[in-house]
Amino acid sequence: MTEQHFSAHPRSRSARSHLGVTHVDKRHDEEFTVVGNHLAQHPDLSLTAIGLATHIQSLPTGALVGIKVLAVKFPEGETRIASALRELEEHGYLSRTKERLPSGRIVTRTTSYNKPHLHPARAANPAPSRRHEPAPDLKEPEHPAPTAAPLPIPTAPVLHGHRTARNVLVGLRTRDPRFHLAEFDVRRLTPAVVAWLERGVAPDDVQRTLSAGLPPEGVRHPAGFLAHRLTALLPPLLPPPSEPALEAARPDPFQNCDGCDRAFRAHQPGRCRDCRTSRSAA
Repeated sequence: MTEQHFSAHPRSRSARSHLGVTHVDKRHDEEFTVVGNHLAQHPDLSLTAIGLATHIQSLPTGALVGIKVLAVKFPEGETRIASALRELEEHGYLSRTKERLPSGRIVTRTTSYNKPHLHPARAANPAPSRRHEPAPDLKEPEHPAPTAAPLPIPTAPVLHGHRTARNVLVGLRTRDPRFHLAEFDVRRLTPAVVAWLERGVAPDDVQRTLSAGLPPEGVRHPAGFLAHRLTALLPPLLPPPSEPALEAARPDPFQNCDGCDRAFRAHQPGRCRDCRTSRSAA
């Protein structure tokens, strides 16, 4: 009896399996990014960092990858995104350096590496492994972080001039559509505008000062930009009036008329205007 030999076909990645993941692979002819397994399977990077590195590598040169820009795109929030960027820096997938432009403005220059690129000092002292360190369960802040300096506070109750200050902020978008503020930001910045009004600045002058000389790259976060200007450009208090000015503003004292005994205001005693007129006519 002839012995039968069966030839088994090799199992493809798309074949079904009862154990583990099943792959269905299709060739990409356009719109794709090559990512190394050293990143996709990195033992010490969090999933947030791996996904963020993949996203950054897929972006064209010149794309903005700041923390606030990424927080608008993804639900993780600024805290987790900042932590993931630090992870990528520690493991050589990202570098961020500060540069001063000719205008004096300081910007951050970000470089993405599709293969780890460690600084010599970091290569000699690699970051400790965090394979078993659980990722913190951080909640995204509901509003932007406060500015370094506190906003100006009015001396009078906030209700004084509140409506005028609110109109100043809401009306800024008529000067420049980039100053479109949310209701929360209008309420937060209104007391600072009241402080400006208390110092003798007219509403139109407040709007003109806040919207003048905008940076050439535009305003990405109008509320933070206005908070900085309301704090940094706060005018000084008006000096108190001098003594001669106070004397000039003070009314004349009351005097009793020598003719009709009626009270009238004058620098010194004498006759009132009616008595002086009657005496002149006589």
